[in-house]
Amino acid sequence: MAQPKIVVRPHPSYVAGTEDPYHFLYLIEIENLGPGTVQLLHRRWLITDANGKMQEVEGPGVVGEQPFIAPGETFSYQSGVPLATPFGVMEGSYLLQDESGQQFDAPIAPFTLAVPHIIN
Repeated sequence: MAQPKIVVRPHPSYVAGTEDPYHFLYLIEIENLGPGTVQLLHRRWLITDANGKMQEVEGPGVVGEQPFIAPGETFSYQSGVPLATPFGVMEGSYLLQDESGQQFDAPIAPFTLAVPHIIN
């Protein structure tokens, strides 16, 4: 059986007026383009600030949920992260399970967290 197609779209933003730490929000959209329902079981994030300091965050589900995502549907959630610097990068993966019980990873490509106008 082919691995279901999952598309992860991050939409980061800076919380204006915050520094030390700098606060960033991110809206994540997880779209199921596969033929069957999947369940999001676990998340793993790798967060790197401009000083190269890395932080790994992992745990069950997202924002207290382990959602089921039907074919053609999108699950969205918002969360946030503080950084010591005005620039950073997040990347990671979600562990999902299909209807047959097969588990698979959906990668989250690196995306930038940045205070607006900080990068030319």
